[in-house]
Amino acid sequence: MKTRILIALTLLATTVGIAQKSEIKAAEKALKSGDAAAAKSALKGAASTIEGADERVQAQYYFVKGNIHFDLAQKGDAGAFEPAIESYQKAIAVEEASGKAKYSNEARQKLAQITGDLVNAAVDDNKNEKYKEAAEKLYMSYKLSPKDTVYLYYAASSAVSGGHYDEALAYYNELKELNYDGSETLYSATEVASGETVEMSAQEYELYRKSNAYKDFKEEKTPSKRAEIVKNIALIYQQQGQNEKALEAYEDAIRDNPNDVNLVLNKANLYYTMGDKEKFKELMAQASEMAPDNPDLLYNIGVINMEQGNIEEAREAYKKTLEVDPNYVNALLNLSTTYVNEGNALIDEMNTLGTSRADTERYEELKKKKDELFLEGAKILEKALETNADNESILAQLKNIYGALGDTENFMRIKKLMGE
Repeated sequence: MKTRILIALTLLATTVGIAQKSEIKAAEKALKSGDAAAAKSALKGAASTIEGADERVQAQYYFVKGNIHFDLAQKGDAGAFEPAIESYQKAIAVEEASGKAKYSNEARQKLAQITGDLVNAAVDDNKNEKYKEAAEKLYMSYKLSPKDTVYLYYAASSAVSGGHYDEALAYYNELKELNYDGSETLYSATEVASGETVEMSAQEYELYRKSNAYKDFKEEKTPSKRAEIVKNIALIYQQQGQNEKALEAYEDAIRDNPNDVNLVLNKANLYYTMGDKEKFKELMAQASEMAPDNPDLLYNIGVINMEQGNIEEAREAYKKTLEVDPNYVNALLNLSTTYVNEGNALIDEMNTLGTSRADTERYEELKKKKDELFLEGAKILEKALETNADNESILAQLKNIYGALGDTENFMRIKKLMGE
């Protein structure tokens, strides 16, 4: 009786194996004819019993499944990339475990091809502002080729562009754990015949150095991206309201990049957001000392103070900016704006006054002060026009100031300069 049961089980297994092979062959045939959907449907019959199949059948099944999904992905089904990858990887794993390699080499080639297709598709997604999809594809590319950590960096960048901060944070933290640097060496030389600068690979660079066709060979090291990564981690934490984690990230970044003044500025701004104005002022002073002759830094200090409502500190920073670079247009505009904003604040009080004698006197006092502030703002811009006669932003702001002052003559003069 036992013998009969064993024979029955053996016959059943053989029947299942034949059915699996038949379904896989049917799927292969449908795929060759260009009908990936029919191939996918044909393969479903083997799915439930494949784990108990012979290793050769398993490897074939997963390889064919990978081909089907890859074909669907190439025809526009972005969701098919992931099952294609998983299937090829399973085919390789099965053969590695069995010590046989019928499909592995081709499966690896397919995976390399998928990596390229994913990157190309991500580029298109970014162009079409489909940032989440781009980030996911770039992350899959990185997982397929872990040595290409630049894909992970670009995945984070795409996620940030789309405002998908949770995903971006995960990618940036992974980059940080990998100690990703991101710097590279750029090679270039001047072509003697044309006089044009040509970028080249490291191999071409070494080859052309022995040629008389090029001169002025240059190797340029691009900056490390570590500070940017940690700064973005901090900014995302800050955006999410996780201020303590943001501070930790800034401290990590400053520890690794003690001379990066922008990190100090960002940290100062965070302290202001947290209500610690003393720490804010301390860090702003530190930033100013770090780069006293950097107009961009001084301007940014002015912008941050202006955003926080610290008008006097903002003015001082803009004036220092203009001492370093007298033609820094944005500093001129913002310095003028500090006076206009202060004047506008007086208008709010003027509008609350009544018609009593005391209120009328107060109104005239405030109006005089407001007009003086507006005129101070105009004076700065009139001086700026001497060297920036065609600057539309300066002209537009001047026109608005003269309009608010009721100065028709100067209002019309500026309109004429603007071609209106």
